[in-house]
Amino acid sequence: MFYRLLSVVQRQRTSRGWQNWPSARSGASAAEAHSVALPAQAQVVICGGGIMGTSVAYHLSKMGWKDIVLLEQGRLAAGSTRFCAGIISTARHLGIEQKMADYSNKLYQQLEQETGIQTGVQIYDRTSVVHVMIKKGEVTGVETDKGQIECQYFVNCAGQWAYELGLSNEEPISIPLHACEHFYLLTRPLETPLQSNTPNIVDADGRIYIRNWQGGILSGGFEKTPKPIFTEGKNQLEIHNLQEDWDHFEPLLSSLLRRMPDLETLEIMKLVNCPETFTPDMRCIMGESPVVKGYFVLAGMNSAGLSFGGGAGRYLAEWMVHGYPSENVWELDLKRFGALQSSRTFLRHRVMEVMPLLYELKVPRWDFQTGRQLRTSPLYDRLDAQGARWMEKHGFERPKYFVPPDKDLLALEQSKTFYKPDWFDIVESEVKCCKEAVCVIDMSSFTKFEITSTGDQALESLQYLFSNDLDVPVGHIVHTGMLNEGGGYENDCSIARLNKRSFFMISPTDQQVHSWAWLKKHMQLDSNLLLEDVTWKYTALNLIGPRAVDVLSELSYAPITPDHFPSLFCKEMSVGYANGIRVMSMTHTGEPGFMLYIPIEYALHVYNEVMSVGQKYGIRNAGYYALRSLRIEKFFAFWGQDLNTLTTPLECGRESRVKFEKGLDFIGRDALLQQRQNGVYKRLAMFVLDDHDTDLDLWPWWGEPIYRNGLYAGKTTSSAYSYTLERHVCLGFVHNFSEDTGEEQVVTADFINRGEYEIDIAGQRFQAKARLYPVASLYTHKRRKEDVELSDLHGK
Repeated sequence: MFYRLLSVVQRQRTSRGWQNWPSARSGASAAEAHSVALPAQAQVVICGGGIMGTSVAYHLSKMGWKDIVLLEQGRLAAGSTRFCAGIISTARHLGIEQKMADYSNKLYQQLEQETGIQTGVQIYDRTSVVHVMIKKGEVTGVETDKGQIECQYFVNCAGQWAYELGLSNEEPISIPLHACEHFYLLTRPLETPLQSNTPNIVDADGRIYIRNWQGGILSGGFEKTPKPIFTEGKNQLEIHNLQEDWDHFEPLLSSLLRRMPDLETLEIMKLVNCPETFTPDMRCIMGESPVVKGYFVLAGMNSAGLSFGGGAGRYLAEWMVHGYPSENVWELDLKRFGALQSSRTFLRHRVMEVMPLLYELKVPRWDFQTGRQLRTSPLYDRLDAQGARWMEKHGFERPKYFVPPDKDLLALEQSKTFYKPDWFDIVESEVKCCKEAVCVIDMSSFTKFEITSTGDQALESLQYLFSNDLDVPVGHIVHTGMLNEGGGYENDCSIARLNKRSFFMISPTDQQVHSWAWLKKHMQLDSNLLLEDVTWKYTALNLIGPRAVDVLSELSYAPITPDHFPSLFCKEMSVGYANGIRVMSMTHTGEPGFMLYIPIEYALHVYNEVMSVGQKYGIRNAGYYALRSLRIEKFFAFWGQDLNTLTTPLECGRESRVKFEKGLDFIGRDALLQQRQNGVYKRLAMFVLDDHDTDLDLWPWWGEPIYRNGLYAGKTTSSAYSYTLERHVCLGFVHNFSEDTGEEQVVTADFINRGEYEIDIAGQRFQAKARLYPVASLYTHKRRKEDVELSDLHGK
């Protein structure tokens, strides 16, 4: 199947006099390849002649780019693409992966009909890339074993060698992936040969797949004990030297025979051993490098290269041509990783966990077990000793909840369910404490930047980069978005003005690399303007609850009343014996309280003091599950979950955070003005489930379909149980699809309010009330759920 894609890219050889040019099928000799001279320059150089590299070349050509060179160190399509099992599946866990696979499937079926396409792509096999030449943070060319090519763009589609190729550059680029051996067997045809339309079989319990192969069987799988390979080097010959390992394959063979016992007498031709490349989070890698302009990556397909090839190549080509893809691909963006995920040991251990997970049932909020404790707060050991259970985000350990001493720890660790989880009561007590007393949440993982200048450069730059007005009095905090040209969120953050020339920016944890790259790309950094990542310098404690003011007052001996310390205000003060603590009157949840940004050397002291003084006020530790419940019931949208690069402030009710009337230009302003005039085509809403039984029914987690008046209208983006409302609450976008054409139409507040809504959870629909504002609690623990009424708050 992949040769169809390759053939379209190669088809122009005849028309350009390339009849005798070496190709993947010609078996051309090395001497013939060496006789072909490389061009001196090109617009784009692509490294890798497998399905990814050819797909990028094909789509770039279709989008109008002509000066494209594709380099392959061996023969075209002779790498892992040659060995692929040839299965295309559109059933995918992530929405973006499903779209890629669906596009690929349709593309492959139509490629045979595409004739006479002028691609202008030059393909050179048996040509190895030595390294990419970089000057002042931009791609300038490529050095190969046959000479240099000047270029503006380089695309790393080197598969299992993408990691090594990235490190070989003059400015190393981190591409975290690692190869494992992958086995499948081939049999001779059955007595009654299988037909080409024989369905593929996936036996997740047996960890195997089965498909027709020339009338016989091709069957492989993803064993529990994979074998990592290729820790270094870029030599394609290593692929062909992988040996059969029947002892290792035996569990998968046993699964095959249990599934199809009549195959026991079938003659096996060969056990194929080939490399498959995996990433730390089971999602492929694409996008532009955060450190080198013009360096793009498409690799790490996690054994789904054929399924993703067409769609992934298309999105990356769009990214290069237009500056952004047509879909939100953040979950696949190279910038979701940092250099910290590129340790060889980390990758080797993590892919040994990732590969078996392809056929595992992944319950909501499951966590990787390998590569942990990579980034920790100074309070990690202290919190761990107090019962913290941990989750990992961008390599950072964060507390989920705290297990009381009287709980069965083992049972909680083994809790795996789509229903009501065992931690329900624990999180309830943490939320209650946040509402009635005071809790501490370690939020050190949040990304923290400082932007300073000698004059007004910092303010001027940030005013252009952010949608809200940052020309505020010193000490004030502004919630704002960092938008792209389309008005979508590249980041959603809070910025405190420390003084006239200095700003402190707080962003989501996984925004560390992405935000840094975006700021550096758009800021004119020089000796007068400094951008510094200070994430590691500060431990952050979130002090939530009505008694937080009492705790802080005792520890600071300073007035903390609203008159002295208003909402969304920041000041440096002493807490206990520690000085220079940045205290902010905000909590990221809508509850009263403070954020304390503490220099790490003072972290343990301040925490101990807070817990000691707070005893009289009922203080306790809390985790991110409590935070999630609090923020969702207050209709607080988070970037990466509810907001993304295709979501604008007008679509999520944040027009008040846009400085339309200030007369100041900022990135995305024109797009937002146009959208304000034309109307929005989706709107974030809050859904409160009415007839859902928390104890008996499957829970909503995220991604559930939303139905309006019986018709599909969107999907949820996040959800949590609200212990205040005693109901599940979901956030999600409502669309207005035309019943006749399916086209999107304008969504108004009236359209939202007039609808009758249902949330589909695993095929069962539950009634829900849609709100554009947070819901006031009229619940008490003694009232029956049937007697509950909901009312809207006026404003947020």
